[in-house]
Amino acid sequence: MAGIVVFFDFDKTIIDVDSDNWVVDELGATDLFNQLLPTMPWNSLMDRMMNELHTQVITIQDIEEVLKRVPIHPRIVPAIKSAYALGCDLRVISDANVFFIETILKHVGIRDCFSEINTNPGYVNEEGRLRILPYVDFQTSPHGCNLCPPNMCKGMIVERIQASMTKEGKKRMIYLGDGIGDFCPSLKLMEADFVMPRKDFPAWNLINKNRTLVKATVHEWADGEEFEHILLQLINTISVEESRLLSVEYCKFQTMSKATHGALPPALPVPY
Repeated sequence: MAGIVVFFDFDKTIIDVDSDNWVVDELGATDLFNQLLPTMPWNSLMDRMMNELHTQVITIQDIEEVLKRVPIHPRIVPAIKSAYALGCDLRVISDANVFFIETILKHVGIRDCFSEINTNPGYVNEEGRLRILPYVDFQTSPHGCNLCPPNMCKGMIVERIQASMTKEGKKRMIYLGDGIGDFCPSLKLMEADFVMPRKDFPAWNLINKNRTLVKATVHEWADGEEFEHILLQLINTISVEESRLLSVEYCKFQTMSKATHGALPPALPVPY
């Protein structure tokens, strides 16, 4: 359905782990990571860790191989492919980084399903070291949202996309996520939208404690099977509702046309 936009968090939503922790742990840098964690923001710490790994002669190829082993529930990829095949506009909103996300999505064959990836920049510099930068420069241009980490407000991303779509007509939205940072965008959704928090994760807890603040309908999920079943069910529900709405509008148009002009003339044959 062209009228449905689906937002996906990435860590612990599309993949079953946190991609930052996965890379750090798999490459044997957990102790240093934990030592530095209290001293700097997470995003800055990941950039520092990539430098540490580079000094240990761990290559970009080593990092890519670790990312390709990341655990993903077997129903997640088919669910995303199905949503894409149904015509939904799929977008990632994640506090990971573009290098990790694109490496994994390309590996599992679903990168082209997504029209947009909103995340922290990541690139390989001239020295062959991975740089990870904040989505928002919180030193010079803080986003000002006290619900979100300093480097990214997912709610502002959703608002920006909502604003860009007003001229395209009404869009129904579905948001899937698990973390604290997924609570803010859940608050930006409208009554006709849906939010899918992962059960027993921070976003789910925050939504349950603040139900009166959430206008969208809430559907929880626990694993990849529920992820697939609920997502495709919601897409179908929206599709049926939109089809009925179109039928009602068409009937109204016919009734008004007949009242104004009498019976509608038969359609003229198309000339060849």
